[in-house]
Amino acid sequence: MKKSTTIFFSLHGILLLVCLGGGPILFLSNLATGAQNSSKAVPVRVNVGVVVDYDHRLVGTMGLRCIRMALSDFYVSNPNYNTRLALHTRDSNSDVVGAAAAALDLIRNVEVQAIIGPITSTQANFVVDLGEKAKVPIISYSATSPTLTRSSYFFRATENQESQVKAITSIVEAFGWKQVVPIYSNNEYGEGLIPLLTDALLEVNAHVPYRSVIPMSASVEQIGEELHNLMTKQTTRVFIVHTNVSLGSLIFTKAKEIGMMKQGYVWIMTNVMTNLIGSMNSSVVHSMNGVLGIKTYVPESKGFRDFRARWKREFRNEELNVFGLWAYDAAQALAMAIEEVGHNGNFGFDKSNNASANSTDLETFGVSLNGPKLHEALSDLRFKGLAGNFSLVNRELQSSTYQIINVVNGDGENGVGFWTSENGLVRNLRNSTRTTSAKYSTSKENLGPIMWPGESRYFPKGWEIPINGKKLRVGVPLRGGFKEFVDVTFNPSNNTPNVTGYCIEIFEAVMKKLPYSVDYEFIPFVNSSHESNGTYDDLVYQVYLGNFDAVVGDTTIRANRSLYVDFTLPYTESGVQMIVPIKDKRNKNAWVFLKPLTWDLWVTSACFFVFIGFVIWVLEHRINKDFRGPPLHQIGTSLWFSFSTMVFAHRERVISNLARFVVIIWVFVVLILTQSYTASLTSLLTVQQLQPTVTNINQLLKNGDNVGYLEASFVYGMLKSLGFNDSQLKMYKSPEELENAFSNYKSSREGIAAAFDETPYMRLFLARYCSKYTMVDPTFKTDGFGFVFPRSSPLVPDVSRAILEVTEGEILKKIENKWLGTTTNCPDPNTVQLISSNISLESFWGLFLIAGITSLFALAVYVAMFMYGERHIIFSSNTQAHEVSIRERIHQMFRVFDQKDLTSHTFKKSCELPHRRASGTVHVQVPLEEEAIANTSSQPSPFTSSSNHKDI
Repeated sequence: MKKSTTIFFSLHGILLLVCLGGGPILFLSNLATGAQNSSKAVPVRVNVGVVVDYDHRLVGTMGLRCIRMALSDFYVSNPNYNTRLALHTRDSNSDVVGAAAAALDLIRNVEVQAIIGPITSTQANFVVDLGEKAKVPIISYSATSPTLTRSSYFFRATENQESQVKAITSIVEAFGWKQVVPIYSNNEYGEGLIPLLTDALLEVNAHVPYRSVIPMSASVEQIGEELHNLMTKQTTRVFIVHTNVSLGSLIFTKAKEIGMMKQGYVWIMTNVMTNLIGSMNSSVVHSMNGVLGIKTYVPESKGFRDFRARWKREFRNEELNVFGLWAYDAAQALAMAIEEVGHNGNFGFDKSNNASANSTDLETFGVSLNGPKLHEALSDLRFKGLAGNFSLVNRELQSSTYQIINVVNGDGENGVGFWTSENGLVRNLRNSTRTTSAKYSTSKENLGPIMWPGESRYFPKGWEIPINGKKLRVGVPLRGGFKEFVDVTFNPSNNTPNVTGYCIEIFEAVMKKLPYSVDYEFIPFVNSSHESNGTYDDLVYQVYLGNFDAVVGDTTIRANRSLYVDFTLPYTESGVQMIVPIKDKRNKNAWVFLKPLTWDLWVTSACFFVFIGFVIWVLEHRINKDFRGPPLHQIGTSLWFSFSTMVFAHRERVISNLARFVVIIWVFVVLILTQSYTASLTSLLTVQQLQPTVTNINQLLKNGDNVGYLEASFVYGMLKSLGFNDSQLKMYKSPEELENAFSNYKSSREGIAAAFDETPYMRLFLARYCSKYTMVDPTFKTDGFGFVFPRSSPLVPDVSRAILEVTEGEILKKIENKWLGTTTNCPDPNTVQLISSNISLESFWGLFLIAGITSLFALAVYVAMFMYGERHIIFSSNTQAHEVSIRERIHQMFRVFDQKDLTSHTFKKSCELPHRRASGTVHVQVPLEEEAIANTSSQPSPFTSSSNHKDI
């Protein structure tokens, strides 16, 4: 028929072309084309299956309506398409087996090219395997479990659960909650999110101490029992609800009933419940007052507004939700993909691999011939749908924006902000899109006002003490000694404990600094006889077992204990120190005066004293009568002058300017040297009063001395590791026993030469006996005393911050003075140098260098001037009668040097004596020495002529 019609129109077209010309020909040509198109106007029907749950009104029934509306709208807008989807609907009857049977029927009997649905992750978990085997794409608009992506023929036209995890953890991080309890259903949907959520919470330093799993078939009584367990046994008050609407409604209704929707609680819903909150019963919404929710953000587009208005006209009693929008977009996406492959596609099934007649129904369906092409077409689709941009990247719908809503009475839900993958928490999307360079933020300041449960405007801290223990049970140790730290007594009348001490008062001050009130009671760790019930490790382990909520006392922070409990920041000094007796050596060493200077400095100083005496003698010998006379007298005078400068007792006059210059420099050097010696000697005599009897551990090990350690202290193990034997280790319980052990040293085998313990104990001991003992190095590193709490306790960070406030203020000093005493009259062992350092030559070589250069310079100047004045001796010509050798000239120079320099002003009077005798005015007896010199000078010298000879 089609072929004949085409030939008919073609022949008539040619005939009209010959007879009538171009215009009629064009008309008839178009007519022929229209007839040809009309022959192809019958579209190809493509079977598509839909698996829904008619009992699930909010997702199943609504989704089916939206699918039908989508196809109707699509083909009205595209009437020329060659394919039409023929829907074959099956009901899953809210059952996994029912959904699998429906999908199997559609694939085997109807031979559908694709299946839209099922609506739940649990049902889809089995259906996707059927689609994989038959190469039939499974497109779900509501199944969100991450595990479904294992099948390459599963397309998620909805958001993956993983996409909302970052938004939830951003809220947790913004408000600083450190513990979160998820409440979820025991099915594919509920359990699929928890591993992702737990890992994401760890990244923001939040932990999951407990997981509340509620069966889908749980009764109201079972739900109430689980919630009561959370309220009474868990400290966490931040809950994330991840269930379907029916189970979630029961949870919130029961939580409201038992008092878990009051002030202090935090409830966060995942997007499935939040997306359907508009369709929930008003009584359920009322019980959710103050709850936060993560809601899928749907941008306001013209198409969405038109469809929403149309929906309200057709279904007045139905609230449109995002699942309906996803169903609408999924149906149109499938129609586009089938149209794309429908031109040359084969919509049949290959049944060549069918099993035998004895095979089960699961093996009797074929493989879609068009499946791979349809898979590729769906993966490449990009268009703008009602719910936003439709793009199946890795077969999943992409979403990057969530709205954060707050359930409020009267208004239902109130938007408080948004979360985007680029900017984190933002108050307004318009501002965030304008500032694309903004950093990712998790600040709560970016959210609007939130009304929390109990109609509170202040955000909850996220934890509370469980109501089954309204008071914090605080364990305290019973000590045999050092009761200043912890002292436990019992009232004889009513047997009630009275706990006092330094650690107790610190804890009470810290608890007052907390921004909230915490009730607590001290429980001594004792048996029925009021004796200690174990070691400190045993006491700490009780917190791990849950018998105590905390431990307060002189409990050292140790690595092995931190495996079971958490410690706060330390509130005392850290470290293990050694304490030893001190000895006094004053007036017991006759040669102590030699110790301030080292031997090289002593030798150098002595050499310089001799050297300076020699330089002064050279400079003063010819002009100063004090430095003349017999040789021994001159040597004694020179040395006397030099050494007397130490006490500035030199009486000899210094006449030469060069000598005065040398003396000035030398006196400065001597002044510094003597002052340093005096200071060093004073320091040495003082330090000797605090000199320890033992200075290091090796000395104790070498001598085999006994050492002490505090009872039940970890120091025992430390000393064993250092090499001490059990026979050397002596235990003490109190400061009095420690003092007695030191006193018995050398007189008893129980005496000790040193004691090891933590700094707080040692300081308490020194406060009483500081005049007899001191601390010496080394100091072994420990972390000090801390308060003990259970692992991941929310109290730990708050108490640690409060400890910093107490230790940085005046409160700690007052408590220390009250319980540990003051040591203002005791020397601080950290500031006293127990071994005084001697003064060495390295500290004075600069001064000696200056003095030496100055003296040598003066000496060189003097020698140069002397040789210049007597140059006639050196450069005189030899006479004919006598040849003078160099040795004789040198001897003559020394003889001249040994004579007086009569040209000096000091001897001018001596030169004027002969003239005064001649005039008879003065009669002075010339000394014998001068007469001898005169007689010697009267003899002719080989270096001078007779005419130049002068008689002295």
